[in-house]
Amino acid sequence: MINNLNILLPEIFLTLSIFSILMVGVFTKKSFNLIFNSSSLILLIAIALILNSSNDVEKIFLNSFVKDSFSNFFKILILISSLFVLNSSKKFIIENKIDKFEYPIIILISILGMFFMLSSNDLILFYLGLELQSLALYILASIDRDNSRSSESGIKYFVLSALSSGLLLYGCSLLYGYTGSTNFELIAEQLNKENTGAIFAMVFILVGLAFKVSAVPFHMWTPDVYEGAPTSITSFFAVVPKATGLALLIKFMFVPFSNIIFEWQTIIIFISVASMILGAVAAIVQKNIKRLLAYSSIGHIGYALAGVATASTSGYESSVVYISIYVVMNVGAFSCLYLMRKDGMYKENISDLSGISKKHPILAISLLIILFSLAGIPPLAGFFAKFYIFASVVEQKMYALAVIGLLTTVISAFYYLKIIKTIYFEESGITFDDMKDKTAKVTILISCTVLLTFFLYPSFLNNIVNTLFIN
Repeated sequence: MINNLNILLPEIFLTLSIFSILMVGVFTKKSFNLIFNSSSLILLIAIALILNSSNDVEKIFLNSFVKDSFSNFFKILILISSLFVLNSSKKFIIENKIDKFEYPIIILISILGMFFMLSSNDLILFYLGLELQSLALYILASIDRDNSRSSESGIKYFVLSALSSGLLLYGCSLLYGYTGSTNFELIAEQLNKENTGAIFAMVFILVGLAFKVSAVPFHMWTPDVYEGAPTSITSFFAVVPKATGLALLIKFMFVPFSNIIFEWQTIIIFISVASMILGAVAAIVQKNIKRLLAYSSIGHIGYALAGVATASTSGYESSVVYISIYVVMNVGAFSCLYLMRKDGMYKENISDLSGISKKHPILAISLLIILFSLAGIPPLAGFFAKFYIFASVVEQKMYALAVIGLLTTVISAFYYLKIIKTIYFEESGITFDDMKDKTAKVTILISCTVLLTFFLYPSFLNNIVNTLFIN
């Protein structure tokens, strides 16, 4: 019994913490700062609990809940990224008057849902975690009720996400019907090429998961939600659910669908290629930075899925490395947006960056580092992320996929370089307000430092990721 509690300790701690700070918020006036700081402390304690636990494979609840090094790695990744996203956006939240005490609590609830998904070894537990995460994200997308753009983005996300969840649930029910089990390992034993119904179910599940990571052709919600939602919410959407969604895709391919590789590999290759092409081409015409980052994220998910498409351990590892570096780049990119403030209004257009290198050299150099890394320019971390992906793809002799990936990388570099041209070579435009947001500055500093120094010891992250698939 005690061992079972130890396995569930991070989830139990998060649940009790959410209940506690919710009660504090309800019965305390003007409790936003208290709840916000408490939430940051809760995230730090949760990180410590996971780091202090073993990475041995342990299963409870009739093997429906599993704790292993893979789930622990992604739990730590989403906790750290959530901590940075929350703290770097605090000033933005207060100034935009969305400083409701429920705000950090809803983020914690979505993280709890992600925890259950990452540790799920059963379709029922997986779907319960998915809905807990999704319901919290619906509220976050439309939390700025007085803003029509925010409300519109929330409704769009809710309708489309509900549709994808329905398709995913239908796929789960079909999978149970054709295999007679909801347990991932038992499903893997029953799945084979002759089981046409189960393969049909796999397609529905992939559609639902592709929506969660905003892969083409299930990406339609991404640009509108990114642009319409408050920037603090957009940064959370761009980072945390994406990492969780990719982890789940890898988990489904690695465990329940491991015996029907050819069937799902074709679908993943198509989604990967379509995402890389659309992400590279559609971003070129964007004038809003958040919409550009939305299409950029679609392209980056395409590259990450290329690693999954190899159906090899090295491919899965390269995808995990890619999404980890992607998280660092995007946390830094969105933190830069919090410093683009003029007369109390936050600017989102690329034209607002005209000539800022003359008046705001530190912001300009930070954006230069982050955008070069997103483009995959050596020796920054983004280059190594793409290098590992393409190396694993070539290793599996999937040359066409590698060529398409390289071509789209060149195309996508154009719109990143276009922003850098605007920053450094255009006439000086507006002058932003004094940048007093210390947490955003610290986040940008950490992000840029990691991206700049990654080449000194690139195998550090690889060594950690290599242990995730041993079991």
